[in-house]
Amino acid sequence: MNNNRKNGLFRTNGVSYVIPFVLITTLFFLWGFARAILDVLNKHFQNTLDISITESSLIQVTTYMGYFLMAIPAGLFINRFGYRRGVVFGLLLFGIGALLFVPCTEAGTLYAFLFALFIIGCGLTFLETAANPYVTELGAKETASSRLNLSQSFNGLGCLFATFAVGQWLFGSEGSIALPYVILGLVVLVIAAIFAKVRLPEIHHNDGLEEKAKYGREPLKKIWKHKFFVYGLIALLAYEVAEISINSYFINFVTGQGWMDDKTASVVLTGALAFFMVGRFGGSMIMRWVPAEKMLLICGCGCVVCTMLVLMNVGMISLGGLLGIYLFEAIMFPTIFSLAVRDLGSLTKSASSILMMTPVGGCGFLLVGIIADATDLVVPFIIPLLGYILVSLFGFGLMVHREDAGKQR
Repeated sequence: MNNNRKNGLFRTNGVSYVIPFVLITTLFFLWGFARAILDVLNKHFQNTLDISITESSLIQVTTYMGYFLMAIPAGLFINRFGYRRGVVFGLLLFGIGALLFVPCTEAGTLYAFLFALFIIGCGLTFLETAANPYVTELGAKETASSRLNLSQSFNGLGCLFATFAVGQWLFGSEGSIALPYVILGLVVLVIAAIFAKVRLPEIHHNDGLEEKAKYGREPLKKIWKHKFFVYGLIALLAYEVAEISINSYFINFVTGQGWMDDKTASVVLTGALAFFMVGRFGGSMIMRWVPAEKMLLICGCGCVVCTMLVLMNVGMISLGGLLGIYLFEAIMFPTIFSLAVRDLGSLTKSASSILMMTPVGGCGFLLVGIIADATDLVVPFIIPLLGYILVSLFGFGLMVHREDAGKQR
């Protein structure tokens, strides 16, 4: 009973972390918005710059390559200077990249926009490398998955707002892409100024690695001895390939099938992301009672079934399967992430930096584009199918481990 008072969703050892949780959760909305705009940009640049699906996939490749190249430097920076400074630095890069869209619009070339998106990707890497593990530590470890799913729900809200507002702006009036990015950049810089002033408590671990973690090398080596971190890394990469590929391909797929036009497709994508957000909120609540491993396995199997419906190419049933994927995949990123860093103590920041390399899976959309241009619009869904199978296997493996550990007790 006393332990329950000391530990909970936002409390551990009698300390409440509600305010830090609320502050850090605002960041999830921002990067959800920034990443979802990319799904609209693909079709917009195909229309305005007269490029193919394969060429437009460079939007994802460039942005998510920023994650791959900056994840470890971001982890080393955060280990050395703490979560708050990592957030501020990430927001500054994010804001600068967004404002670069003004000169990029004047240049009018795809490669100019790709440079700005790379800077944004680097900024998002710092934000996510800091915020994701920080949320897992703002309460009892038993509720880490539930807590991170709750924060990630606001990521879904940002995605929903981006696809609707920016989609209607671009496809409805052929407005300039610079305006939403200028607004976003200014908002981000204001939030950076706020975080520069506030105090966020640093979480300390008495495991003998705290000081060594500041300088990186030994913790980065020790991480690989934790097998469930390694399995989680593989599962998270598989999820990112599947999720980003589907989001980026959505408008091309539904318009190419002749189901709707670009403007309607952006509205339907917004509806799909609403399913995604509902899935995260609902999953966060359910996982207060259902083990995260079991929830991950159930949702993984749900995504496999829905993706197979899309591959069957049976009209509106396939569209229903596509929308169903968003509901089932919603809990995957935060759940895999929290399970992969569970019980890592002072290794958490370093582990997070490795895990935040996985959005490079967004480069998988390049393969989707190549397959779509070479075959038809349905075949590329084999790629996310394989990704969801790997996620399901990770959930199954953790469930077996949990049951074995329970028997040994």
